[in-house]
Amino acid sequence: MLAETDPFEIRAPGARPRVVIIGAGFAGVAAARALKRSDAEVVLIDRRNHHIFQPLLYQVATAVLAPSEIAAPIRQLEAKQANLNVILGDVVDVDSAHRTIDTVCPGIGTRKVQFDFLVVATGTRPSYFGHDEFAAFAPGLKNLADAEAIRTKILSAFEMAEATDDENERARQMNFVLVGAGPTGVELAASIAQLVTVTLRGNFRQIDPATSTITLLEGGDRVLPSFAPSLSRKAAKRLAKLGVKVLTGVKVERVDAQGVIAGGTRIPSATVLWTAGVAASPIVQLLGVKTDRAGRALVEPFLNLPGEPNIFVVGDAASVQQDGRPVPGVAQAAIQQGRYVGRLISDQIRGREPKRAFRYRDKGNMAVVGKNFAILEAGHLKTGGLLTWFIWAFVHLLALPQLQNRWRVQSQWLWSYLTGQRSSRLISEAPPPTNASQATKQTLTS
Repeated sequence: MLAETDPFEIRAPGARPRVVIIGAGFAGVAAARALKRSDAEVVLIDRRNHHIFQPLLYQVATAVLAPSEIAAPIRQLEAKQANLNVILGDVVDVDSAHRTIDTVCPGIGTRKVQFDFLVVATGTRPSYFGHDEFAAFAPGLKNLADAEAIRTKILSAFEMAEATDDENERARQMNFVLVGAGPTGVELAASIAQLVTVTLRGNFRQIDPATSTITLLEGGDRVLPSFAPSLSRKAAKRLAKLGVKVLTGVKVERVDAQGVIAGGTRIPSATVLWTAGVAASPIVQLLGVKTDRAGRALVEPFLNLPGEPNIFVVGDAASVQQDGRPVPGVAQAAIQQGRYVGRLISDQIRGREPKRAFRYRDKGNMAVVGKNFAILEAGHLKTGGLLTWFIWAFVHLLALPQLQNRWRVQSQWLWSYLTGQRSSRLISEAPPPTNASQATKQTLTS
């Protein structure tokens, strides 16, 4: 269906209210869907043309799934929602006083978009805690490009280990270091462990991938600190069984081309992955509001900015307090916030007063630690094991954005479960050689 108006048009008084949503993550998409039947123009802006199911990004990074299996085009949402326009662009300025934003669109340049209501749902980026120089050597995992880059980095390490005759360089290539033992770090480490012991078994002549070293560093005193201590212990035991070396109470002091210095000790590694922390998108800074240490906007109980009843911040871009504790930055919280704000705006357009402030309903927290093992914490229920793993798989399949995603992921999981193989072992781009690998190349060609 054709859009009723130009999304860039500066409208005349009396036009239908326009709701601009920045970000097509969980919160942004939930807000757009909640406005489906409202008498408003909805404009959804994102720098990418797809929505990502982030909980399974680590499986793209470790070659279990292909990128298309966990993503869906945003335009497909537009096709199902008559009052929605989608803009592919990067927001570079927000003018709260004049109710406009500036967005840079590929091949077009900067255009102004007027709004009556604004929803900022821009998510997070990796935080290196003041050491942004680490980013060049330790990529984070936030989008499909990150996942594909990490997949290339992991698989290329084995290719370079196979090619070199230098035993020290071979050991460095086969040493994987992950910084941060939250859910992403634990899930990624466990998946790499099964990649090296099962999937790659017998694939090389000069090396045995199963002899790789996987080290998980955590500054706190335990893995998965957001879970109960009993579940953290279960996860740590499972990681040890998979061959992952966990070091807690260790601070990373330096990351460079040769590896990591942590706790005063050098760990040689060609593959360092950053799973330690996150910070809010820089777009939050454009709003000119107070933020927490992670750059998240401090919002009111109705998720609006102080003094701005028509400007909302949701998801990982917002710092929301409930009962004296922060609402966790997880997918279910983002979805609930996006849905709440969408309905709140719809009510305001109808002239209804908001009935109650936002309340987060915690439906439980899960993490998977390799094949056949997951943990679940929901209220007083704290459990882990094979049955929990099946529950985790079922819940994640249902949460995927499209039916075709569910079928494809289900088929790939079944194939991988039965055979141990992974279908997306593609090196999309060869990494630049390090000094050691370059020297090996010169020796081979001389």
